[in-house]
Amino acid sequence: MSQVAQIDRLLAIMARLRDPAGGCPWDLEQTFASISPYTLEEAYEVVDAIERNDLNDLREELGDLLLQVVFHSRMAEEQGAFAFEDVAAAICDKMVRRHPNVFGEAAFESVAERGAAWETIKAAERASKGAHRAGVLDDVPAGLPGLVRAVKLTRRAARVGFDWPDTLAVLEKLREETAELEVEITAGDKAKAREELGDLLFVCANLARKLEVDPEDTLRAANTKFIRRFGFIERALAVQGRRPEQSHLEEMDALWDEAKRVEKAG
Repeated sequence: MSQVAQIDRLLAIMARLRDPAGGCPWDLEQTFASISPYTLEEAYEVVDAIERNDLNDLREELGDLLLQVVFHSRMAEEQGAFAFEDVAAAICDKMVRRHPNVFGEAAFESVAERGAAWETIKAAERASKGAHRAGVLDDVPAGLPGLVRAVKLTRRAARVGFDWPDTLAVLEKLREETAELEVEITAGDKAKAREELGDLLFVCANLARKLEVDPEDTLRAANTKFIRRFGFIERALAVQGRRPEQSHLEEMDALWDEAKRVEKAG
C-alpha cells in the first residue's frame, strides 16, 4: 500500500473512531486539552526510542505521534477550523519559505549566515501574525518543559543583545544564585527558597545555552547515569542477599564510588 493510501487509511480510521453513530466512546469524549498530555508523552517516547537506538520501537512511537496529529486535526475539522490537509500544507509552505537556498535563489556563505537568515524569516512570520504576538518573547510556547523554555526565552533575548558576555559570567551568576538559595534555606523560608531555586535552574539553563548543549538532553543523560550507578548498588547488595533498604547510606555511598571507578576503568 502506498504512503498516500496509508495516510488516507489512518484518516479514515480516526474519522470512524470519532463518528457519533457507532464510534469509540472514549475517543468521542476527548478534546484538544484532554489529548494534549498524550501528545507530549508520545513525543517523549519518540525521544526515548532514539536515545536507546531502538529503531523498531522508534517506528512504533512515530506512528503513535502521527496519530496525535491526526487526532487533533480531526477534532479541528469537526469544528470547521482546519483539516489534516491544511496542517500538511502549512508545514510544506513553511519549510519551502524557510529554505530559500534550496527552493529559491538565495545562497549562504556559512552555517552562521544560514542561521541568521532563518531567524530573520521566523521574525517576519511572527510579525505577520499581528501586533499581539510581535514581542520578542511572545510566541515562545508556555507548554514547553521548563528548561527548554528557559533556553528559548534567553536565546531570543540574546538575539537583541540582552545576554551575559561569556560563559564565565554565567558561572558567576550561578554562584550568586546558589548563595541566595542557601540564605533562604538557612532562614527556613520555603517560599523564598522555592523562588531562588527557580532562579538557579534558570541560570543553569543559560549555562547550557552558552555551552551549546541541550539541558534536557544533559539532564536525561544524568538520569541514565544515576539509574546505572544505583543499579550497581542494587546488584552488589543482591549478591549478599540484601536490598538497598537493608543497607545504610555509608555503605551505599561506598558502592556508588565503586560504580564510578568501574565506569572510568571501563
